[in-house]
This record gives sequence, structure tokens and C-alpha cells, in this order.
Amino acid sequence: MKIKLLLLLCIASLGLASCKKDTYIQDTPNRTIILTIQPNQWVIANEGRTITTDLEIPEIDQFNVDVEGILVYLDHPVNENGYIALPYTYSGNTFSFEHFNGGIAIDIQRSEFSTQNPGRPIVPIRVKVVLIPSVDVT
Repeated sequence: MKIKLLLLLCIASLGLASCKKDTYIQDTPNRTIILTIQPNQWVIANEGRTITTDLEIPEIDQFNVDVEGILVYLDHPVNENGYIALPYTYSGNTFSFEHFNGGIAIDIQRSEFSTQNPGRPIVPIRVKVVLIPSVDVT
């Protein structure tokens, strides 16, 4: 009985020892670009209903636009140590972005917009852009 139990344990040990763990390493890591938008970079557009800025980011090419993922984050308006992901709505403002070959455009749309107080940001705003590699499988 002991011999059969020992033989069974040896076979089980050999079976477990022969298992191989495969580790997949992504060839191209995500790329992160951090920029700062100065208050004077914002432009009033869309008959005063939108504030917009274009940011040149040469790392964004047509392949990024067509196939890969692009995420955009802005400084959090309340938590100075955090970011918010776009699109986002906060205090009647809707923040969104558009990406294109060579950069991104960030828009702030307000539900109540005054030309006397267009609501341009008065402080610099950090922007974090994350480029996520991907493979087109279609």
C-alpha cells in the first residue's frame, strides 16, 4: 500500500513539475505624454458656446488615430493630486477631446455661456495623453 501511494505521489510530482508558465511581454509599452495648457492657449469658438485649444503632439500619427487607443486626462478640478478622464461633465461644463494626426483638440462646452465671462480657465491645466498600442485584427 505504501509503495502504491509513493508511486502515485511520484507520478503526480512529475506531472506538476512539467507544467510550464508562459509569460507574455508586450513588445511596445503604452506611451504617456504630459503637457500643460496655459490660460492664453484657449480660444472662444462656436459663437461663444465653446472654449477650445489644439495641442500639437507629434507622437500621434495616423496609425494611432486609425488603430490604436488614445486616452486623455485633465487635472482634477477639486483633487489637485488627481486626473479626470475625458469626456467629463463638471459644474455645467462638458469637457471632451478629438484626436487627429499630429495632436488633439480639447473642448469645453458650457450650458450657460456669457461673452462677458467666457469661462476660460485662468490657471495652467495639466493634460495627460496615453497612447495605447494595438493590433488591427480585422
